[in-house]
Order: sequence, then C-alpha cells, then structure tokens
Amino acid sequence: MQEHIVVLTGAGISAESGLSTFRDNGGLWEQHSVYDVATPEAFERNRDLVLRFYNERRRQLQTVQPNPAHRLLAELESRFQVTVVTQNVDDLHERGGSSNVLHLHGELTKARSSAYPDLIYDIGYNDINPGDTCDRGAQLRPHIVWFGEEVPMLDAAAEVVRTADQLLIVGTSLQVYPAAGLVYEVDIDVPITVIDPGEPASVSRARVIRKGASEGVREWVSRYL
Repeated sequence: MQEHIVVLTGAGISAESGLSTFRDNGGLWEQHSVYDVATPEAFERNRDLVLRFYNERRRQLQTVQPNPAHRLLAELESRFQVTVVTQNVDDLHERGGSSNVLHLHGELTKARSSAYPDLIYDIGYNDINPGDTCDRGAQLRPHIVWFGEEVPMLDAAAEVVRTADQLLIVGTSLQVYPAAGLVYEVDIDVPITVIDPGEPASVSRARVIRKGASEGVREWVSRYL
C-alpha cells in the first residue's frame, strides 16, 4: 500500500508565482480592507466592488504559472499517494500537475449561486458581472469562503489529515483558524515538516525548513525522488 503524504499549503507557495496576498500588501486592495471585499456583508453592501475585486484576481491568476514547488509536489505522485489540502483559491496546484487537491477556502475559477450554495459553476478566468444568475435566477457570487463564513470542506480535510503517513506544511504561518487546527489531527507518530522562511507558529515535534516554498520543497522531495 502506498505511503500517503498529505500537504497543507498556504499563500506562501502562490506568492512565488507572483500572486499577491492581503497580508503581503498591508491588507489593502486599492485602499479597501478585506472587510470591504471579502465578507458576506461587503457583498450585500457593494456587490459591484466585490465582483470587480474577484474579476481582477481571476485575470491576474490567468497571467501566472505554477512554480517549482507546485510541480515538485505533483511529481511525488509517481511514488506516493498525495493529497494537497490548500488554503489557496487559485488553480496552480492543478495546473502544476497535482491530481488530488482539496480547496478549503473555495476556488477562484468557480462561481456559485448567492441563494442556492449547491449550485456551483466552472467559469475559468471569466468575469462574474452584476446580473449574471444561476439556473434558479439568483445572482452569482465567487465560490470563495469569506471571512465570517463556515468552511464546508473542513471536516473532509480533517479526515484526510488523519490518514497521513507524513504531513508536509508549505507556505502557511499556521495562524489562521480553523485551517491551522488541521495539524493537530495527525497521529502522534506521523512525521511533520514545516517549510516556511519566516517564523511559523510552533508545532511540537515538527522539523522546520526555513526556506521559501520552491527551495524548501526541493530539499524535502530530494530525499524521496
């Protein structure tokens, strides 16, 4: 039976492809805080602004490419069962070749009904405009978990982490809950490695590689491929 490697990834792996994050640019976008563009209340208050924000993010995503960290994680599938659990909403893991990706916070390349959450549509890199509706007539919104919303994939992610033979954490500070709590779902004897150039939150018994995503993943993967 193949060893199961579970990889938790965050904004740090996407940043190396050129995708900016709220945290990196001071939490502002054109002088709007995350609470102007990433909450259900913001969507109610200024739908056009929120849609424009995500349309811009989608256009930016179309211009960037997976980096070596994404591609190296995909290469692990030649030897192991690999599941990527990502906090990122981009599609760089999939484009880098990973076949089993669970998105905790939604997907930028999808839209969903603002009234019927189960109606989800693949839209690629196209815009969502005011007046674009689902099959039942409700306005479409980004398929993103906003601040203040539940994380519907959290239980599924926890189940995946519990089956890990190794846990690799890349590009996340482990400070954003509930996602950060996933690290505590692994069995006590499962090796944990954290790849982050900064000061990630303390994880007992974890090996820490203080390097950027691509350099750190290359070092870690070199022991297995």
